[in-house]
Amino acid sequence: MIEIDIEKENKAIAQEYKELLRISYQTLTAEDKKLIRKAFDVAVDAHKDQRRKSGEAYIFHPIAVAKIVASDIGLGATSIAAALMHDVVEDTPITVKDIEKMFNPKIAQLVEGLTKISLVQKDLNVSMQAENFRRMLLTLNDDVRVILIKIADRLHNMLTMDSMEDHKQVKLASETLYIYAPLAHRLGLYKIKNKLEDLGLKYTEPERYNSIVSKIRETKEEQDLYIKDISEVLQKALDEENVDYIIKGRPKSIYSINRKMLAQNVSFDEVYDKFALRIVYKSNPHDEKFLAWKIYSIVTDHYRPSPSRLRDWISSPKSTGYEALHITVMGPKGRWVEVQVRSERMDEIAEKGYAAHYKYKNGATEENGLDVWLNLLKEALENSEASAVDFVEDFKMNLYSKEIYIFTPKGEIKSLPKGATSLDFAFSIHSEIGIKTRGTRVNGKLVPLNYELKSGDQVEIITSPNQKPTINWLDYVTTSRAKNKIRNVLNENTKKIAEDGKELLTRKLKHLKVTLNEQSINELVNFFRLKTSLDLFYRVGVGSIDNQQLKDYAAQKSNTLINFFKNKIKRSHSTADEDIHKQVISSNYDMLVFGKTHDKLDYKLSSCCNPIPGDEVFGFVTINDGIKIHKKDCPNAISLQSNYAYRIMQAKWIDSTQQDFKATINIMGMDTLGLTNELTKVISNNMNVNIQSISLNGEAGIFKGQVSVIVPNITILKKLMDNIKKIDGIDKVTRVYKN
Repeated sequence: MIEIDIEKENKAIAQEYKELLRISYQTLTAEDKKLIRKAFDVAVDAHKDQRRKSGEAYIFHPIAVAKIVASDIGLGATSIAAALMHDVVEDTPITVKDIEKMFNPKIAQLVEGLTKISLVQKDLNVSMQAENFRRMLLTLNDDVRVILIKIADRLHNMLTMDSMEDHKQVKLASETLYIYAPLAHRLGLYKIKNKLEDLGLKYTEPERYNSIVSKIRETKEEQDLYIKDISEVLQKALDEENVDYIIKGRPKSIYSINRKMLAQNVSFDEVYDKFALRIVYKSNPHDEKFLAWKIYSIVTDHYRPSPSRLRDWISSPKSTGYEALHITVMGPKGRWVEVQVRSERMDEIAEKGYAAHYKYKNGATEENGLDVWLNLLKEALENSEASAVDFVEDFKMNLYSKEIYIFTPKGEIKSLPKGATSLDFAFSIHSEIGIKTRGTRVNGKLVPLNYELKSGDQVEIITSPNQKPTINWLDYVTTSRAKNKIRNVLNENTKKIAEDGKELLTRKLKHLKVTLNEQSINELVNFFRLKTSLDLFYRVGVGSIDNQQLKDYAAQKSNTLINFFKNKIKRSHSTADEDIHKQVISSNYDMLVFGKTHDKLDYKLSSCCNPIPGDEVFGFVTINDGIKIHKKDCPNAISLQSNYAYRIMQAKWIDSTQQDFKATINIMGMDTLGLTNELTKVISNNMNVNIQSISLNGEAGIFKGQVSVIVPNITILKKLMDNIKKIDGIDKVTRVYKN
């Protein structure tokens, strides 16, 4: 047992507290310090007998969360106090009312919001994690600071979860990538977002993470020299122009490098812009824009820019409040480098997001993009009738999507998520305009309602008082605001038609000597293979269930003997189908083992990532399709592990596997004489590999091919791919995960 030096530990706690006050972003008054001290004393006393899994005193966790809140997020004394006490109500006898008496209603409200989130995430009666997230996000209606403190809490948990069991690490990391990193992004906390993404990757895909980290370390010295060379050139030029600035060189995040490798299907060495330079300049508000473009001119005098990769977020700031010029230039040795140009004010907003935005607001009444987004979010949360998973997926799209900038006919600018349509734009102006939209003009031309907008488009909405949304409109929009409004209108219309349909059905059944009651409604729902009574009444109301169909129901109802035989025949068919289904699954019976006890269970291989023996995999228990096997780096893995953690099963391949598997590989290179013969020879010479199909073509000196092979496991496939890479002229060999 480890002996704890209490005196040493108390000194460390006191030191952490002093550090908390020292690093606070906002200026703390004597009253603020008194409030924080009181919260600190309450937290220390409440947690005095508790320890974390690592063995350290529990109080270090709330202090660390408070430090993130104070420094990285930049909130004030009220939030720091709430962060210090964020686990007090959940883990100790102290109640929210006690905190209100000791402090004030606002701190009590923040602590209550944080407690609700923790309880939601531990609530075993909630069937899906997505529902947890929806309920968590409802706390935004109370105070956005609840979510900001929760993000700080999640960051510290991610930084300190080495002592957790592997499956819990994967669950927390998946949740973090699924919702917390996008939230941090949307609230303008880019520094925290990068940390959360990197830590998420570290635990969901440790091999990829460690590989990139080691390669960054290997190339660090070379990268530092490269950044130094560019910095010296720019420093000299900026000094000559008397610009007051600092230059920071930084590598891109591990997560973003990994994303580029996957999106562009390239290796680490082929990712060119692995680092960025940031020029942060001092300026008064009046000269900010002028100085930014002056620095742009200086940079591009020395290094040639890529016109297609200029990003001007000073003229049109992101809705998070982010402002900067991003210039991608061709540096020495023919390598692309991103240069970010920001004023000190812009840099603070980029680092602190929400808090810095309000610091610089200076009492302005004009709504900022972040305020608009928060209001839209609250509206979506209150009105959403979608399933929890659909809601969270929509919500994520609006959190993480890139923005486009659209002009109204009067020249006002609106921001929308990339992929938004002209109908989305109508709903972004006002829901009543969206509902009455009859047509849209983009840049003076009439376009369909599902026309995908591009930055710079000018959009005019044509409305009609008689226009109503149809079910097809849900396919025409991408934003959750538009979807929710359309669903609400459709639901209202459906209910009205269903009410009329119920009356009509009562009269029609009366003629057929059938009474409309609970039993007959259930029979009708089953007879027409519908889901609910509302579906039934609606279909009668719109006329899709006619008199003849109702007569068929009445005739079937009166002949129970025929009904009995029909059901028997149905049952015999379904049993036969089940037997066939079981035979198909049973051929795969002993290839995987599940859980800690290595159980052998029936399963199916998922078609979204086509796992083969040797791949790192997990099992997912579906509702209707048994256990599905996914690769750990499957595109759907993060969503499944986050939303349905309770349905994830540990799985690994066993050595007794003898069945062959199909794998497809893409090959690219220079089209040289005899390359096809060399390629087929290499594949055929590999043991246990049969070519199922091969497609090769050459154009303008470039050779491209796709080969489907039958292999027993991942080891043979990797060996085959390595041998193909050795062929003279071959540039890239990659595996295709979806056939």
